[in-house]
Amino acid sequence: MPDENGKCAVPCTVNGEAVTLHAYPMARLLDVLREELRLTGTKEGCGEGECGACSVLLDGALVNSCLVPILQAEGAQIKTIEGVASGEQLHAVQQAFIECGGAQCGICTPGMVLAAINLLEKNANPDETAIRNGLAGNLCRCTGYIKIFESVVRACQNTEAKS
Repeated sequence: MPDENGKCAVPCTVNGEAVTLHAYPMARLLDVLREELRLTGTKEGCGEGECGACSVLLDGALVNSCLVPILQAEGAQIKTIEGVASGEQLHAVQQAFIECGGAQCGICTPGMVLAAINLLEKNANPDETAIRNGLAGNLCRCTGYIKIFESVVRACQNTEAKS
């Protein structure tokens, strides 16, 4: 139910923390994350769901947050790029992006990292085709796909070495 300002209270969990967001019902999840929670790692690229820069995990599914109205996030588990590392310990995908130069200008990187994590949660050892398909919704305007693909392969290797 909207308050006197037209905003709704939306309880959800963001990066493991229970929060109640206050926003207009059709506000984009992207804007609420960036403006209300100051989680600016989630980037706006196109605003049309075409580039993947704004990707987050919503109840374990990779979504373009620029297309998700905040009311759809009610009761949801949301993970942004800020929730990927464990304290100072980077996720294997983040570490691999650093090692392989997968992060270039940085606009696509948060979405690419989350897409890679989502892929690796489903397929711990993807081949090149699976990597291409897993990252297909994310565009890199720096044309750095080879280093990004190498980063995903390295993340698999780093994860296997720790096992």
